[in-house]
Amino acid sequence: MLLILADYLTQFHSGFNVFQYLTLRTILGVLTALFISLFVGPWMIRYLTRYQIGQSVREDGPETHLVKAGTPTMGGLLILVAVGVSTLLWSDLTNKFVWVVLLVTALFGVVGWVDDYRKIVERNSAGLPARYKYFWQSVIGLAAAIFLYSTAVTEPETELLIPFFKDVHIPLGFLFIPFVYFVIVGTSNAVNLTDGLDGLAIMPCVLVAGAFIIFAYVTGNVKFSDYLGFPYIAGTGELCIFCGAIVGSGLGFLWFNTYPAQVFMGDIGALALGAALGTVAVIVRQELVLFIMGGIFVIEAVSVMLQVASFKLTGKRIFNMAPLHHHYELKGWPEPRVIVRFWIITVMLVLIGLATLKIR
Repeated sequence: MLLILADYLTQFHSGFNVFQYLTLRTILGVLTALFISLFVGPWMIRYLTRYQIGQSVREDGPETHLVKAGTPTMGGLLILVAVGVSTLLWSDLTNKFVWVVLLVTALFGVVGWVDDYRKIVERNSAGLPARYKYFWQSVIGLAAAIFLYSTAVTEPETELLIPFFKDVHIPLGFLFIPFVYFVIVGTSNAVNLTDGLDGLAIMPCVLVAGAFIIFAYVTGNVKFSDYLGFPYIAGTGELCIFCGAIVGSGLGFLWFNTYPAQVFMGDIGALALGAALGTVAVIVRQELVLFIMGGIFVIEAVSVMLQVASFKLTGKRIFNMAPLHHHYELKGWPEPRVIVRFWIITVMLVLIGLATLKIR
């Protein structure tokens, strides 16, 4: 939006051309989202507290979580507002990729909002039934996949890139659609499963989004993509601003969500952020790198699947409790130790993912 204004003002002063630089707009996107989160956050927490929109604690969860009961939740709305406003202000609104990520993020946020609303406001412990939740996630994920497939103009847009190998590109053809569906929906649910401790999910989201700023910039730049051996996809550079907005809003949210949390993001934030990261990974063709950098999300999701499968097949549990972070809590790890160690692991995984830029 402001890019259009800057374009108009260049006829009066050439200095407004500075807003054409993607790096500057990305930095401004980060700062805008951060400031929105920091300034709106206290008001939102007071609003949620006033209307008793508080967290309900699972009865079979760790006893240490009982003190969290009543903590304001649905704070993910703060993240979505900050990301949306910042992206709309600083990105090129004629770019189709910007609208795809914004719409997918917002719609997954709506699904999460309905789930949170039923749990907290309507006091329905089941929330949105799983079959309806996955149905709407599937509809949105498939719609995004079909749109990206039908509007692809170059072969690299539908090829699978293998990390650490420069010339290994696997054409997916029509399989691109189910593949993209699983990436978006799978990442959304994996982040949601990780969101169980104060700040546990948001910091890995910030770190992965920050890394995707670099991937989006390289993929959308003719010179850098050629130098690093990446396929060039026009327009992906604008996703730098969206990813930057996630970084800024995430850090602002963490200000209130850090242990002991003043607010939780709820499904409205977790489902939306996971879908956002999955969609960005698809557009910049780095789904497998997302699998590496988001390893914590993967491990948390796999721990739940293994626990359920083991109990159904043998009647025994592999972990003390799933997702995995609860297992370590029951082993006696203080909550901050679990959180920080998972953050450290994410930093290492993100660095490995970034290494694929050059080690090819």
